[in-house]
Amino acid sequence: MANTAEIIYTGNLHTQAKHMQSGTVIATDAPKDNQGEGAAFSPTDLLATSLATCILTTMAIVAKRDGINIDNTKAEVIKVMEANPRRVGEVYIKITFPKSYEEKERKILENTAHACPVAKSLHPDLKQVIEFIYP
Repeated sequence: MANTAEIIYTGNLHTQAKHMQSGTVIATDAPKDNQGEGAAFSPTDLLATSLATCILTTMAIVAKRDGINIDNTKAEVIKVMEANPRRVGEVYIKITFPKSYEEKERKILENTAHACPVAKSLHPDLKQVIEFIYP
């Protein structure tokens, strides 16, 4: 089994994660509220962002299959931390579509969003709120 990523701790609460297939590198830093500088995504930021990118990607796969254009759809993410134990407690995602869709298309897109692999991989105690905005 091949490595998905290689992560190096570079000091001062920073890491560099390299995606083995593409060579893309993502830097992380601890958040300001947990001894970091907030100079890059924190690991928990990546978790919340991963959920949003998974939702958009999975919707795009289904949209492509069904001939629905969702180009320029935007997701905004808010991550809410819990204190004891320190963990992500809630993720709010607002998905704004660039155009309106028929009710059948909306249902397909919204059902797909809730069933993305990251959403299904997260602990059920993590509250996931997804808001869909159509013009």
